[in-house]
This record gives sequence, C-alpha cells and structure tokens, in this order.
Amino acid sequence: MTPRVDRFRALHASGCFVMPNPWDVGSARVLAGLGFPALATTSAGFAWSIGSADNHITKAAALAHLRTMAASVELPINADFEGGFAVAPDDVAANVAEAAATGVAGLSIEDSTHDSTQPLFDFALAVERIGAARRAIDATGTGVLLTGRSEGFIAGRPDLDETIRRLTAYAEAGADCLYAPGVRTPEQIGAIVRAVAPKPVNVLVGGDFTTVQALADLGVRRISVGGALARLALTAVLDAAEAIAREGTFTAFGHLRPVPEINRLFRS
Repeated sequence: MTPRVDRFRALHASGCFVMPNPWDVGSARVLAGLGFPALATTSAGFAWSIGSADNHITKAAALAHLRTMAASVELPINADFEGGFAVAPDDVAANVAEAAATGVAGLSIEDSTHDSTQPLFDFALAVERIGAARRAIDATGTGVLLTGRSEGFIAGRPDLDETIRRLTAYAEAGADCLYAPGVRTPEQIGAIVRAVAPKPVNVLVGGDFTTVQALADLGVRRISVGGALARLALTAVLDAAEAIAREGTFTAFGHLRPVPEINRLFRS
C-alpha cells in the first residue's frame, strides 16, 4: 500500500472527517489548501466540466480523470467510479483493477442501473458486483479502500429496509465503507450506522440539512458533498450570466474574490 492509501484507511478508523468533491485540478488544489484530509471525485462535476451530463462519460475519460486528479494533489483521492462502467461482475472487476492503478486511494461502486423501470440491480447481482470489485482490488495489492453504494434514495426507491439489506450484504461481500446517497434524517442515518457497524459510513450532504457535528454525533465516519460544490459554482455562473443576458446588469461581479487572492491559491 502507498502512504496515501495508508492515510486514507487510517481516516476511516475513528472520528469523522469531511471529504469534499472537486471536479478539476484547480478546485482540487483549492480544497487541498484549505486543510481537508482527503478529497473525492464527482462524476457529475467532472461530466459537467467537459460539457457532458452525469453518467454519460466513458470509462476511458473517467480513468484519465482519476489519473489527473490523483497526480494533482498529495492528498488521498477517493474515486466516484459510478457503477464500474459495466454490468457483469467480471467486467466490473477488470475495470476496478484499472481504476486502482490510477493512484487513487479509494473507489466506490454503486448499484444503480439508470433504468427507471428497474432502477437498482437485482440484489444478488449487486452483491456479486461488490464481491468482484473486492477480489479485483485484493489482486492488485494496492489496498485501495472499497465503498459500496446503494442508490435507492436517489433512484426512486427510498426504502430504508432494502437499503440496509443491501449495505449489510455489501459489507459482507468486502466493502470497507458503506454509503447510501440521499438519506437525510437522523433516524435513517443512525439506523444505517448501527446496521453496518463497525464498518464506517459515508453520508452525502448536498443541502443545508445537517452539520458535521450532528453527523459525527450519529457515528458517521465520512462526509462527502458529491456534485454540490460544482453545482454551486455553475449556479453562480448561471445567475450572473442570466442577469447580463436578460437585464444588462453586472451586479454579481460586486462579490468577486480579488484576483491576487485567487492567484495566491495556486502558488506553490
């Protein structure tokens, strides 16, 4: 294992840490400069940055992005590897092995199909896919941390019992960390933490519904923000550009950070 993988694994051993999601090299370096202990990629933020919709990038583009992001900062990087860019477990395993070789310290595999009629992979197949990812990582000897994601709460199947059923099965199949994006209430989060203990839980915060301390008090080990920072940046751009286009005003520019301050963020 590399020192970054060691550091990333140690972060999951105790306490609670925030792992924000940059979408390019510049945002990664800005966040690293703020003292966060680890970062994570965002499939949505990266897709938007290259003019694509989320879940519409290729495996080759994703792997190139992971290599770029891992090389851009010294912090551990967790990879949003979507669904592994494959359905069959053997194909997921092959792709995970490629991702583990990019320099990332962790990666996640989700169970969403992106098919509205059957939004989640069949339970048995979903578990097999996590097991295949586990075996692939072990075969690489990298020690990359595997996160198992169950997407029901953001894929139209917000069933807590089924989510817990899947997450506990993913833990048994070898996932090191468990993650159900979309859970928001203390009751939901606490139930998941208890169900998969002692394995750590990641909670996605994409809105103003909690605090770091509140999640830490629930036993959450890791907090990420997904595409929220990228969405915030695009929201600011859209609000300002729409005011220019529709009203001929530039009022949004009155709140800009000074150029020298921004330049300082990128000086080594």
